[in-house]
Amino acid sequence: MTSKIRLYFSNKIESDLVTHLNKNQSHYIKNVMRLKPGENISIFNSYGEWSSKIESYQKGKAYIKILDKVRDEEDERKIWLAFSPIKQNPLNFMIQKATELGIQKFIPIICERSVVKNINTERVKKIIIESSEQSNRLSIPEIKKIESLKNFIKVFPKNGCIIFCDINTHEKNLKEILTKKIEGPICILVGPEGDFSETERQLIINLKQVYPLSLASNILKAETASIAAITIVNFQLNS
Repeated sequence: MTSKIRLYFSNKIESDLVTHLNKNQSHYIKNVMRLKPGENISIFNSYGEWSSKIESYQKGKAYIKILDKVRDEEDERKIWLAFSPIKQNPLNFMIQKATELGIQKFIPIICERSVVKNINTERVKKIIIESSEQSNRLSIPEIKKIESLKNFIKVFPKNGCIIFCDINTHEKNLKEILTKKIEGPICILVGPEGDFSETERQLIINLKQVYPLSLASNILKAETASIAAITIVNFQLNS
């Protein structure tokens, strides 16, 4: 029987392999969850998920034996989230929920009205991994380095599309957009707390692969807008 405890394992996984977990994971299963040798946990990465058995605890490390593969790798839609950095607590919440909702890549961008100019990437990576473990997904989303809006636009794949969350539009026909064959990523673009400047907005809407989307008549916080947009895109892709 597969354990409800799932841990991300970045190294190669194969049946009958004996290996060890990292220091934090070892501490978690031994001292927090109080699992004993002989008990099972699940480990996973983008190639699948395996059941494994705790063999022993030695020198602060938990040694495990890989048993059987219980899930194969999965094809995922390339849904990205480009966003202006926000304060830590709402950022953490947004990253957690966006990971649960299937975002593949996070792209922080600096805009003219961005108040927060940097993020703690290591902290974000930790939240991403924990959220992936808890939400039963196999892949671990990527967090990119902060870049400017102009650079984001410059390097964005030509075969993808950008869903631009724009309070100034009434466009809502997302279903028609997403039923088209899109070979590249679908990237949701959310602005800073003070929204994009008019210059930035014109730069964005002049792109051929940009599709404006109205989320609500009310002004939404950045984290609310991100979660709402991801939910809408997922619903339209899966309906």
